[in-house]
Amino acid sequence: MQHIIDATEIFVKQQLEGAEGGHDWWHIYRVWRQARHIASREQADMLVVELAALLHDIADSKFHNGDEEAGPAKAEKFLQTLSVPEEITGHVVNIIRHISFKGGNEQRTFYSTELGIVQDADRLDALGAVGIARAFNYGGFKNRALYDPAIAPNLSMTKEEYKNSPAPTINHFYEKLLLLKDRMNTETGKQLAAERHVFMEAYLSQFYREWNGEV
Repeated sequence: MQHIIDATEIFVKQQLEGAEGGHDWWHIYRVWRQARHIASREQADMLVVELAALLHDIADSKFHNGDEEAGPAKAEKFLQTLSVPEEITGHVVNIIRHISFKGGNEQRTFYSTELGIVQDADRLDALGAVGIARAFNYGGFKNRALYDPAIAPNLSMTKEEYKNSPAPTINHFYEKLLLLKDRMNTETGKQLAAERHVFMEAYLSQFYREWNGEV
């Protein structure tokens, strides 16, 4: 099945050429490697894990007018060109459909070990040093303020409010990033997330000290 993985890697690189820096090929690469690392410690279908990791952001709804079916549809069409077995294609497509964080209030309607692994890998890339860099990169891409003390984080947003929020990037730490540690699926994911969470808390403390001219 290595030829399927190789072909998928080439396809994703081509499709994401020139993408926003937090959702480009290198994001996929990191999630792919992390997913393999986590999967090596779990009983999982490695082909499903690798394909889902490679294709999980092939058409992110954030860049496709909010269309949440763009990614699953594009992944399914591509996998069919490789004659990937229907059950594997269906599983991968389901993972892509259910992987993203949607404001924290969404009820889980599908789960598998492989989804848990890829979701953990994706969430880990939103944490720690890289997660901080990605948050501010996307905030700049959307022309959002770094921080505004007058705008408090909103922890009770609906899915639509979360998707369309223009809030400063620092708010995103409280509305998503700092929540991820307690939403990991695997033991490996939980351990790695805890370490990155501590780093982000230290970063925020330093950020506020500098913002207020205390350092």
